[in-house]
Amino acid sequence: MKVLVVGGGGREHALCWKLKQSPLLTQLWCAPGNAGIADVAECVAVAAEDVDALVAFARDNAADLVVVGPEAPLVLGLADKLKAAGIKVFGPSAAAAALEGSKGFMKDVVWKSGIPTAWYGRFTDMDSAKAFIREKGAPIVVKTDGLAAGKGVVVAMTLDEALKAVDDMMGDKVFGDAGSELVIEEFLDGEEISFFALCDGKTALPLVGAQDHKRVGDGDTGPNTGGMGAYSPAPVLTPELQAEVLERCMLPAVRTMAEDGKPFTGVLFAGLMITSQGPKLLEYNVRFGDPECQVLMARLKSDLLPVLLAGAEGNLAGIELEWRDDCALVVVMAAEGYPGSYKKNTVIRGLDDANAVEGVAVLHAGTARNAEGEIIATGGRVLGVTAYGATVKEARERAYQAVDRIRWPEGFCRRDIAWRALARES
Repeated sequence: MKVLVVGGGGREHALCWKLKQSPLLTQLWCAPGNAGIADVAECVAVAAEDVDALVAFARDNAADLVVVGPEAPLVLGLADKLKAAGIKVFGPSAAAAALEGSKGFMKDVVWKSGIPTAWYGRFTDMDSAKAFIREKGAPIVVKTDGLAAGKGVVVAMTLDEALKAVDDMMGDKVFGDAGSELVIEEFLDGEEISFFALCDGKTALPLVGAQDHKRVGDGDTGPNTGGMGAYSPAPVLTPELQAEVLERCMLPAVRTMAEDGKPFTGVLFAGLMITSQGPKLLEYNVRFGDPECQVLMARLKSDLLPVLLAGAEGNLAGIELEWRDDCALVVVMAAEGYPGSYKKNTVIRGLDDANAVEGVAVLHAGTARNAEGEIIATGGRVLGVTAYGATVKEARERAYQAVDRIRWPEGFCRRDIAWRALARES
């Protein structure tokens, strides 16, 4: 099979790395890819959001399957245009991708489906939003309705913080048109987990659980990011809890979307808070998480390619996945200053030394090669140092051993990934 992966981040490197292992694969492209992906796939100079050019490339090169990594091209209708051109695609239609493209739409689907979640309000004017915040009090969560590259969420611990978030998002448009509508919702306290299921419009095939680390600093301090590290399995996600999440938080949404004429095909990613009242849904994403995808691919024993094809063709029923018993862990290395402004084009050395550590694969997120052929950092989150081990402790030791071999003075990482799991182990 000839496969095109769309995207150029750590998630796409993990997908390409895993797809490359399939005996069914004859050709693998990635658009636009990055310096690390170039080691396992042929990178194509087409932007992930250039929908028409992606469709033309897939058609002209007779791609058998297109796997869409990021959310933006899905919201723009890439899957619809590929299907119209007769090309199989793993990823939801634009109508179904609204589960991530509009937080208000997502909350309405969740509420309609009877899925446990935070109370919420939708607002298109600042005065009403602020009145709702004053009525409800803090802590409270303020979100842009539209896509904001994972940054349009403020967990406000005080009223002033929440009111400022409204001014920033809706008044100053710091996230552009994404802030034209706001979703304001209940602050949920507990332990956050990520739950993924592959969907074919009617079936939801659960993957193993993973736990992300959203805050930028050790001890879960500082602002929210796209994710500074993850590990799998997540001890908090017991088999009993997994069954409950599938039944209460995933399948009802799949059913509602099908009933509404918007069947969901692709990865449905639930961000969940495990509260004292049980699991509650924070949000849905319509693609693999980043950096969770890195640890999921490290643990997956099954061939990924036929599974994604079955999802695209509506044939997931009866498929079972095999997983390594090992733990997997990823440490994200980011450019100094992230998630604020950061320096670009700094040189990264020592990657071969890091990859030589047993059980380690350094997956690239924001990298390129300069004119001298050196690897340089081009993004905020730049590398995902991924390791597996018999225990979470061994996986973590291997990951940080590799991190310490990377020579990149302008980069940083958290030093406490999987602290919750280690606390449980001890």
